Amino acid sequence: MKIARRNDLSLRLLEIFGTLMLRQTTVAAAEELGISQPSVSTAIKQLEEQLGFELFEREKKRMIPTNEARSLFQEVEPLFEQLRSVESCERDLRGGTVGKLRIMATPPLGHSVVPGALSAFLADRPGVTVQYDVRRMDAVIDAVAIGAADIGLCLGLDSHPGVDVTTIQWERMVALMRDDHPLAALSVVSPQDIAGHNLIGLDRASSLGLMVQNAFDLARVPYTPQIEVRYCHTAAVRAHSSNGIAVVDYHTSTFLPNMALTSRPFDPAISVPACVISRPGRSLSRLALEFQRTFLAALTG
Repeated sequence: MKIARRNDLSLRLLEIFGTLMLRQTTVAAAEELGISQPSVSTAIKQLEEQLGFELFEREKKRMIPTNEARSLFQEVEPLFEQLRSVESCERDLRGGTVGKLRIMATPPLGHSVVPGALSAFLADRPGVTVQYDVRRMDAVIDAVAIGAADIGLCLGLDSHPGVDVTTIQWERMVALMRDDHPLAALSVVSPQDIAGHNLIGLDRASSLGLMVQNAFDLARVPYTPQIEVRYCHTAAVRAHSSNGIAVVDYHTSTFLPNMALTSRPFDPAISVPACVISRPGRSLSRLALEFQRTFLAALTG
């Protein structure tokens, strides 16, 4: 319930008063405030009428503050500082330079593209904090669906009833092997080429693992990995250590420092979408949208 008061002070009038106290002339105050000089004079008169006493003595073009004006200014100056702080915060929020962002990613992106995107995103945003985690697909979807994460980043998800899925890029899976592997001499690697070699498979319960198995089935080549692993990065490490061959996503193949590995297009082609998932019925915050743009730049760069 609002209590009516006869002399409610206008924040705008106080702002004009404070600017005039600092600038000392109505012309200078008007220029800073972006209003006309007569508007400044009118506002001061209105404020004096509300207060019941004069704030300035008029001498030619100068406004000389009264003792009452100086006392009032001492009281309201902290308010102006708070307003400037609020305005600065509002600009930062609008520009995506402050706040907290919760991101989850599946391992193929979480261990390759996302770390670099995060570094680029945070470089000029010291007021932003990020809560970041790498999980399996189902955990990422669940976290976004219940609001525990603002956005999720994953590979191989076309749609899901619990979240909104936005595909931002498609990439072809590749065959990965050591530089000295016999298949490294080929320009394209197929299931027929892999037959008889040490294949490191992906967990067939995962979307990428199922895609690889389906490609072998389509080529009518038995899918018989000697070892199955959960993550593409693990498959790459095993391919290097055991001189085997793995079929992994493109992003994993490009983020493997200190490993002498060669990648070749895998045929039949397996196109995998890189996706951003968000909570249904909720618009992404400006901060999340800014990160999404940074992530896309890292993905395509």
